[in-house]
Amino acid sequence: MPTAYITHADCARHEMGADHPEAPERLASIHDHLLIKGLLDYMVAYDAPLATQEQLGRAHSLRYVHELIAATPIEGHVQVDPDTCMNSHTLMAALRAAGAAVLATDLVLGGKADAAFCCVRPPGHHAERAAAMGFCFFNNVAVGIRHALDVHGLQRVALIDFDVHHGNGSEDILRDDERVLMCSTFEIGLYPFSGEDGDAPNMVNVGLPARSGSDAFRAAVTSRWLPALEAFGPEIVYISAGFDGHREDDMGNLGLVEADYTWVTQRIMEIARRHCRGRVISCLEGGYALSALARSTAAHVKVLMGAD
Repeated sequence: MPTAYITHADCARHEMGADHPEAPERLASIHDHLLIKGLLDYMVAYDAPLATQEQLGRAHSLRYVHELIAATPIEGHVQVDPDTCMNSHTLMAALRAAGAAVLATDLVLGGKADAAFCCVRPPGHHAERAAAMGFCFFNNVAVGIRHALDVHGLQRVALIDFDVHHGNGSEDILRDDERVLMCSTFEIGLYPFSGEDGDAPNMVNVGLPARSGSDAFRAAVTSRWLPALEAFGPEIVYISAGFDGHREDDMGNLGLVEADYTWVTQRIMEIARRHCRGRVISCLEGGYALSALARSTAAHVKVLMGAD
């Protein structure tokens, strides 16, 4: 079966100012590169639906959802966090981004796709149960995971997060849920300055020093993630796919390259094939150097498709 490619034009209408790094051009750069490389020819495209309040409520408090709806401006911008703001299109974009994860879950668990890549924004892994932060409004991947657990009845779901920043929102929502195993790497000392202390039993957090590079990243995955994932035996794997650890991206300083994203995706797919028939859902998170983002995403998607 082909890999699903889920996106929506609404995701490009959200913007937070001319100089903001989380810009609409991120999606255009990815789409154009996947098109040029011929990868979209082998994927099935879907429009992301709007997430419902019921779906959002499995990961977020409904009070927070209603507050975000009420905060939507008619024009201009409304600040909801020191580096996160809404324009008149933000709510629709955020609902599409979360809805993409729900649709991906239905497609993959329904046997209509082996894997799915959600090419959406705003990203989600910093959004906590009751707070927007770090460019994120709804926690897209957490909404998808709770849909898999609570609607499809799965009992073991893995979340892999290789963004350069710790996925504090995902941890806030999924912490102590014994049905979920979250494995993450991130650069120590970066926003949101969390993840190093007090691991919950279902969290495998590996903080890496600046300039760690490929060897340290791969060693962390091999020694910490893979044994935990093998023991857990997931029924499906979700990925918070952040590419801001790339050496060309000034949002972090890990020094990764495209080959690292190929390698880690290969390891994830090996786990998925052994335990859950290759069922993997990837949701875009960070990545702000447009060329590096496009190349890294293509490397990642190529492995999801089974082409590498």
